[in-house]
Amino acid sequence: MRRWAALAWLAVAFGASPAAAQDAPGGAPLNYFLHAAGPAAVPTMRLGWMLATLAVSVSVLVAVLLCIAIVRRRPRADPAAVYANRGGMAWIYIGTGISSVVLFATLVYVLMTLETVASPARRPNLTITVTAYDWWWKVAYSDAPDPARNFVTANEIHIPVGEPVKIELQSADVIHAFWVPQLAGKTQTIPGQTNEQWIEADQPGTYRGQCSQFCGAQHAHMAFEVVAQSAQDFDAWRRAQAQAAQPASGAEAVAGQRLFGERCAGCHTVRGTDALGVQAPDLTHLNSRRLLAAGALTNTAAHQLDWVQHAQRIKPDSLMPSIALSVTDAAALSAYLSTLH
Repeated sequence: MRRWAALAWLAVAFGASPAAAQDAPGGAPLNYFLHAAGPAAVPTMRLGWMLATLAVSVSVLVAVLLCIAIVRRRPRADPAAVYANRGGMAWIYIGTGISSVVLFATLVYVLMTLETVASPARRPNLTITVTAYDWWWKVAYSDAPDPARNFVTANEIHIPVGEPVKIELQSADVIHAFWVPQLAGKTQTIPGQTNEQWIEADQPGTYRGQCSQFCGAQHAHMAFEVVAQSAQDFDAWRRAQAQAAQPASGAEAVAGQRLFGERCAGCHTVRGTDALGVQAPDLTHLNSRRLLAAGALTNTAAHQLDWVQHAQRIKPDSLMPSIALSVTDAAALSAYLSTLH
């Protein structure tokens, strides 16, 4: 059974399409570098394959030469001696020359790739500011001329298909790295510094991203998603996200909102209410997202309560505490969270 499970995982990792691993959080996401889906990622993918081919070729060549040396034994001699009259120095010259040419050509190709992905072919019309926290991502859309269209969300980035998007990267605590393998290479987020990157998707879809710089206990659970949509769908999503939360209705939801204000509003924001916390994800449109806790859970009502009550079991050492709730309080809070569409 274990053998078949391992083979199935390898099929997802190396043979299946990237979408096949999207359904479950943490489902072999980093294999996506094998599938480029945008102009910023294609040159990087080709460079990766070239370097992998070069490394394998060198390894095979060394192994073959070693086998030949083992098979063709020579009389015992001083191992440190190199005999010029037997062609020993010629092999050193040839090997050094070939290695130098190959390494120089590789350097040129690497520099050409860096130049290719340094900037998009046309100026981006959309700028998104992404701030890395331990261990989640704050996503701010703040470039609209109309301030009413600006908003903050978390762990989910929406972009229009076929349009380059500028990403401004910041960190609120330690060094992280922003990486969407199918759309672009890695860029670090460094405290006190703003780095820039651009991404572009060739077709609609959901693309997995991940912090790729070890940043602490929950580094592996610091994922996000980039959702590429048609221009019309993206505009509709952005208009909806810019809206404030709808007022809670019904006694249970109202009681849940009051409980949220007492227990959660110090860290979380829900626009249109008195909850104005800035140290944790904005929950105004919580239920519009596919995942919870930076990819640790799928976003269902049951998982929302599980996360609230058992955050330190699900994601130890995160800043989200486990909150003890009575059955009545849990039902009320769940009713309120379900209104945050």
